[in-house]
Amino acid sequence: MATKIRLQRHGRKGYAYYHIVIADSRAPRDGKFVEKLGSYNPNTNPATVELNFERALYWLQSGAQPTDTTRNILSHEGVLLKKHLLEGVKKGAFDAAEAEKRFDAWKASKVSTVQKAKDQVAAQKADDEKKRLEAEVEKRKAKEAELAKKKAEALAAEEAAAREAIEAEKAEETTESTEA
Repeated sequence: MATKIRLQRHGRKGYAYYHIVIADSRAPRDGKFVEKLGSYNPNTNPATVELNFERALYWLQSGAQPTDTTRNILSHEGVLLKKHLLEGVKKGAFDAAEAEKRFDAWKASKVSTVQKAKDQVAAQKADDEKKRLEAEVEKRKAKEAELAKKKAEALAAEEAAAREAIEAEKAEETTESTEA
């Protein structure tokens, strides 16, 4: 049986997430599978990968062939590096302790890189929120100034109308007093 490590699509239209499975190469994409290794959600930033590392390594050593996308995922998670290091141990290039040391060093650098990316995304989000809030405050101040200007114009027009009414009354009194 030719086994493949591949993605099995789930989720709704436009919001897909995937299960990473071991399946017979002849089985349909979303059909029968041998074992579920984990999941992959590309909708988050950065993409979320949950993977059973030991089982993925076992299946790779057993001869399962990953598809292109799953190869990238396994490489990103370090499964392919671990397989490569274990093959180096089998060939006698170095011992198991050296292989673990190299893998741990790679994993530490990978974790710091991912953490930097997450921090950068969070900082960008906070910066965008701050800019949006400042723009909103400026917009509100402009609206308040415009409203105050309209109120002042209405008040001035009302006072002018009141003055005209008072002047009209005085003019009527003067005309009445001159007539009398």
